[in-house]
Amino acid sequence: MRLPYFFAVSLIFLVSAGLCLMAASFAVTKVEETSEFAVRRALDLKGHDWTEVHSDGLRVVLTGTATDEATRFSALTAAGTEVDTSRVIDEMEVAPTTELAPPQFSAEILRNDSGISVIGLIPASQNRDALMKRLRDLDDDGRVSDLLETADYPEPKGWDNAISYALDALNLLPRSKISASPGLVKITAIADSQQEKEQLEQYLTRAAPPSLRIGLSISAPRPVITPFTLRFLIGEDGGKFDACSAQDENARSAIAAAAQDAGLTGPFTCTIGLGVPSPRWPEAATLSIRALAELGKGSVTISDADITLAAAQGTDAGTFDRVVGELENALPPVFALHAVLPPPQTDEGEGPPEFTATRSPEGLVQMRGRLTDETQREMVDSYARAAFGSERVHTAPRIAPEGLPMDWPVRILTGLEALAQLHNGALTVTPDDLVLTGISHDPDTRAQIAGLLSEKLGDAQEFTLSITYHEPPEPADKLPDPEICEERIAEVQASTKIAFEPGSATVAADSRDTVNQIADILRECGPIRLEIQGHTDSQGREEMNQQLSQARAQSILNELRGRRVPTASYTAVGYGETQPIADNDTEEGREENRRIEFHLIRPEPVENPETGLDAIEAETIKAEQTDNAASDADAGDQ
Repeated sequence: MRLPYFFAVSLIFLVSAGLCLMAASFAVTKVEETSEFAVRRALDLKGHDWTEVHSDGLRVVLTGTATDEATRFSALTAAGTEVDTSRVIDEMEVAPTTELAPPQFSAEILRNDSGISVIGLIPASQNRDALMKRLRDLDDDGRVSDLLETADYPEPKGWDNAISYALDALNLLPRSKISASPGLVKITAIADSQQEKEQLEQYLTRAAPPSLRIGLSISAPRPVITPFTLRFLIGEDGGKFDACSAQDENARSAIAAAAQDAGLTGPFTCTIGLGVPSPRWPEAATLSIRALAELGKGSVTISDADITLAAAQGTDAGTFDRVVGELENALPPVFALHAVLPPPQTDEGEGPPEFTATRSPEGLVQMRGRLTDETQREMVDSYARAAFGSERVHTAPRIAPEGLPMDWPVRILTGLEALAQLHNGALTVTPDDLVLTGISHDPDTRAQIAGLLSEKLGDAQEFTLSITYHEPPEPADKLPDPEICEERIAEVQASTKIAFEPGSATVAADSRDTVNQIADILRECGPIRLEIQGHTDSQGREEMNQQLSQARAQSILNELRGRRVPTASYTAVGYGETQPIADNDTEEGREENRRIEFHLIRPEPVENPETGLDAIEAETIKAEQTDNAASDADAGDQ
């Protein structure tokens, strides 16, 4: 009886154990599924869909690759909100950190009368002491504000060329802002005249390395005219200007209209500049010119706010009085009128004494006439030798103290000062007049001399100017304009093309004469920034076409070097099939696309063309404020 009982008990025990094991297994599976689902949902809500979740008993294993450490930690935190953090097993990885991009190196240099300021970020390998020394050498007082920062990164390609060219340009530009970055230099500057502006643009364009992009914005401000002068004459041949000044285009137009109504003949120039004594200058000028036209003949000279109206000899006294009275009442309050009516001519006397000086085209000066005493002769001789050169002056005046006015020395010295501004001419001084005739290579000389005589001789003093402008002769060694060089090369290529052996960079034998012609042109042009471009058709693989075009452009550069053409400012670039000028589907079009072109490397426009002195000074003040703020911060840290 006991054995069956034992078997029954054992069977019951085994059945119970199996049921418990099945229940435990079901419970564990349920916990795993619940934990995995909850954690996955929490991660998805936080945007961590890159994470994989696996349950292993009570443990929750996280795998996947996070973009950075912060993202990995965020995923752990999200999982910990659903299950105990001790159950979370972190098997996630973090993506390797990419190298930091190198900084953008640049230097901005500002130069004006207050000194030089430089700000920016430069490579640590840059010789900073040498850079500062070059900048200090440019300023007479060595005033350089150094606001540069450095970064320990490799020097980028094109940095050396950019900073070296920027310093060379700064040497020519006392009022400028230059921004230098790898491969690019932007220049904003002020020139003293339009002529200087053109010269600077040409030189800076030629001097830039061919691999360097440059941007130029050089302006020539209006000149300051002192004194502000206008002189208009009416004679037998009509009216003409000896000098004309205006503050803007509207003023110039109004003055020109009045002069044309008064009989102005031929072209004229009227300088627009600063220094006008009154905004009503054009009104005073037009009224004075119209008054002179009513008198018929004579001259009107305006020097700042002083007006001298000189009638011709023989003018009717009644007409003169009426015109002068009307002009006095009409003039703006600032202006003062001095009217001159010459006395009638008489037959008495032998004519006035005079002093003459002539200057030849070779620069030789001869002086004759009357002077008061020996001291005066020595003074005039010394002044002339200082103005024209000791070896170029011949002095032969005679001493005649009788009949000379008190201001005789002043009139002679002023006349010699005016004569020195001419290329060649003649000066005649009499007690009543000063006559200057000659030729000048500067179109503004007439106006400058008129202003000088008005200022030095004073009111009511007559002078006559007959100055002709001739363009200065071209220097024998002047280089042709780069645009003309480019056009001449294009003309050669229009008639005969540079060809190569098929599939190679060897110049064809029948094209060598074309290369010789181009070499002759470039030798005359001197150092210009030139890009020799190679182009192909679209036959073959694009990569092979690019390599062939580069080889052909380089071959032409080598051919020019072999013909003793200075090529330091040239660069060879292959463009492959990327710039067709004809249809590649026809043989004729493909033949046109296989070509060599010569193009000037031109400056790029500067985005901010503000080049006034105020703008440049504002930049200096801003740089100084930055420097002062940095100094205050350092003092506070201490």
